[in-house]
Amino acid sequence: MRRFLLKPYRTSTTYRNLKARGEGVLHVTDDVLLLARTAIGDPGNVATRPADVVAGRVLVDTCRYYEFRVIEWDERDERTVLVAETVAEGRVRDFFGFNRAKHAVVEAAILATRTSFLPLEDIFDDYRKLAPLVEKTGGPPEREAFALLNGHLHEVARRRGLDPETLGR
Repeated sequence: MRRFLLKPYRTSTTYRNLKARGEGVLHVTDDVLLLARTAIGDPGNVATRPADVVAGRVLVDTCRYYEFRVIEWDERDERTVLVAETVAEGRVRDFFGFNRAKHAVVEAAILATRTSFLPLEDIFDDYRKLAPLVEKTGGPPEREAFALLNGHLHEVARRRGLDPETLGR
């Protein structure tokens, strides 16, 4: 993968970091608990090491990583379009993949990043549909990740003066 496209929202941490630095590290991971924590802005204490080429960090427990520099910016739309060029890459371990529970957690994490502009009632509806997938096919990491995201969603509702128990029913 020599070049790739990124499309961060201008309100995202990714956008702010890339705007300030112009380079970063793209990770490929199957750790849905890390994805969930990162989606709500609290990655926790994650082991990293310095990147080889760019001023960034590489996750110690990742599958693959791509150090990159942004070579083109297009900020005409709500989502900025960035073309990135890989300057270094590495493989740490095999990619386990995603079962139904992991897919459900990834979807829930994406929804958690959109609470500022999607109707909360719709997000609660989607979470109710995703929960059985995690309950039926998930292990402890997937259940912990989904519970964390669900707690975050409930907290967002409470901060807005809404009762999370009545949303989306």
